[in-house]
Amino acid sequence: MHITRNPGRVAGLWYLILCVLGPLRLIYIPTKLFVSGNAPATADNIAAHQWLFRFGIVADLLCAVVLIFLVMAFFRLFSGVDRNLAVQVVIFGGVMPALIYFVGVVSDYGALTLVRGANYLSAFDKPQRDSLALFFLTLRNHQNTAAEVLWGVWLFPLGALVYRSRFLPRFLGVWLAINGLAYVTLSMTGILLPHYQDKVFLYSQPAMFAELALMLWLVIKGANPPALNATASSSATESAQHTSV
Repeated sequence: MHITRNPGRVAGLWYLILCVLGPLRLIYIPTKLFVSGNAPATADNIAAHQWLFRFGIVADLLCAVVLIFLVMAFFRLFSGVDRNLAVQVVIFGGVMPALIYFVGVVSDYGALTLVRGANYLSAFDKPQRDSLALFFLTLRNHQNTAAEVLWGVWLFPLGALVYRSRFLPRFLGVWLAINGLAYVTLSMTGILLPHYQDKVFLYSQPAMFAELALMLWLVIKGANPPALNATASSSATESAQHTSV
């Protein structure tokens, strides 16, 4: 079967691309380049690995685009289950997070500009530029904390769609809802009780594998809504009748 005839597998492949690109800026680059609370060391690391940092910016831009394709693939897959919930997936899981990606890129590029020391920044000495660069990176981190609300909220309608679809396992829908609750809790903890955020993140890890499980299921097994299956069967029957005639 051609891949475009299986909307579940199409969504799964977009999800896979997102899972490959997303961790570069979110996890790998902070681990390799950022030194907590140390502006000079962080700035020196970025200056020494500018291309890695730039690749992180490009990856975020690509993630914003991939998100739109992903949620549109989900809309195609689930619109027959509940169109209203499918629209919520598009808004909360695609449009709004994509905008945050673009805003985050601006913060990163501001930090990179300060680290490189453009001529028009000569009024600031290096310690000041380093401190400002760390400020932009910290701002970007706060944007991620805010974005976690959306990372969680979109999983509620998605989980409901998976649960009600009957062409995907119901346990995935429940798991996605728990994953969404974990993200929202993590975001609220980061805002209200930031010192406990790492502990909440650690405890919520099992819940956060729900998206990975859904992605793997869609990539490996795919999914076809009954309406599409019925249409395909009808088309095959008509084709056979025309052939026999």
